[in-house]
Amino acid sequence: MQAITVRDRDAGIAGLSQTDLPYPLAAQNDVIVRVHAAGFTPGELDWSTTWTDRAGRDRTPSVPGHELSGVVVELGYGTTGLSVGQRVFGLTDWARNGSLAEYAAVEARNLAPLPAEVDHTVAAALPISGLTAWQGLFDHGRLVTGQTVLIHGAGGGVGSIAVQLAREVGARVIGTGRSSHRDQALALGVATFFDLQTEKLEGVGEVDVVFDVIGGDILARSAALVRPGGTLVTIAMPPQVQPTDGRAVFFVVEPDRARLADLVTRLRDGRLKPVVGAVRPLAEAPAAFAAGERIPGKTIIRVAED
Repeated sequence: MQAITVRDRDAGIAGLSQTDLPYPLAAQNDVIVRVHAAGFTPGELDWSTTWTDRAGRDRTPSVPGHELSGVVVELGYGTTGLSVGQRVFGLTDWARNGSLAEYAAVEARNLAPLPAEVDHTVAAALPISGLTAWQGLFDHGRLVTGQTVLIHGAGGGVGSIAVQLAREVGARVIGTGRSSHRDQALALGVATFFDLQTEKLEGVGEVDVVFDVIGGDILARSAALVRPGGTLVTIAMPPQVQPTDGRAVFFVVEPDRARLADLVTRLRDGRLKPVVGAVRPLAEAPAAFAAGERIPGKTIIRVAED
């Protein structure tokens, strides 16, 4: 099969290439998915799990990408809940070969059925962004109706979904990002948008929840915006500054089949729309990783036609 692989950690993005790999083996409780569309996270090449397995052993050449949508073509021993020929979407394991390949071995529990009405390209934009947004806002941020949430990167893959979910529960949403993201963020429902390049973050005022995807100075300055009893949530890095009389939480998204099913139902019903920034073929996946590429929404790799 054809896949995008990395072999040399020091080479970074330049080390990505399209190569031929053996067809994957289905372990116990796995399924093999014929990948139709895949998503990736630009920072994956910095993750230790891209290069080593759970025991710390080198596993290169490894396949990046951890979001996929496709069709089940094989069941591993003991696998239940899914069937051959079924449309599915979800997450691949962090420490195994990922989704930028024609076929991927995935634990069945990390996948959810994909309704026939939902296109694979759109579905592939949902797993990490959707689960991260939900878990950040509600599991960790404890956001409820009537509260105010500040969402950094409101025009990005995670931020755009977080805006929609927060609006649906009746929260007031303040978004930040680049000026080019303003119109899109306002269309999604943010009450106020702050351009982090030209406007002072401190002008936001107090909020109940901050959801950060940026880290660094923005994360540190955001702590002062959290009102007493509120929460600063980040996926970027462990926070070095704590809100006064509040909580600070760093988390890594976790697979959740039931939540994936809920999110895709919202998508099918028109209540949730992942923002797909670009769709590129598998051969162009290395270029899509390029640092500095700033496309609103999430870049999706189309591996096979529906």
